[in-house]
Amino acid sequence: MLVAMRRLFWLMVLGGAAFAAWSVVQQRRRQTVGVVAPPVSFASATVADIPMAFTELADEHDADDPPGVATWMAPVDGACPDGYPIKVNTSSGIYHVPGGRFYDRMIPHRCYAHTADADADGYRRAKA
Repeated sequence: MLVAMRRLFWLMVLGGAAFAAWSVVQQRRRQTVGVVAPPVSFASATVADIPMAFTELADEHDADDPPGVATWMAPVDGACPDGYPIKVNTSSGIYHVPGGRFYDRMIPHRCYAHTADADADGYRRAKA
């Protein structure tokens, strides 16, 4: 009987400690819900603030393209227009280049002129 009472006592102590830890976690979560990040202003940004990767992308564009702006066109009748051979599937986030394994079967959601434009918009190249 004494062993059973001891086990019950330690079980209650451990249960109380677990409940106290859970209460502390819940209280901290409630305190951090109201925290808001300060607003970001890009009005004062200069050319020196632009990361080097974005300025390098501007060198790959044609002269009439604005620098650092990714350009794409919507497909016409399920095919990319002339000059925009890169096919993008927006739901998977993957783009296909001519000569790729699934390029001919792929129905594009967007068409890009350069792979750098697709990369700049956050899409990745197909592995096959």
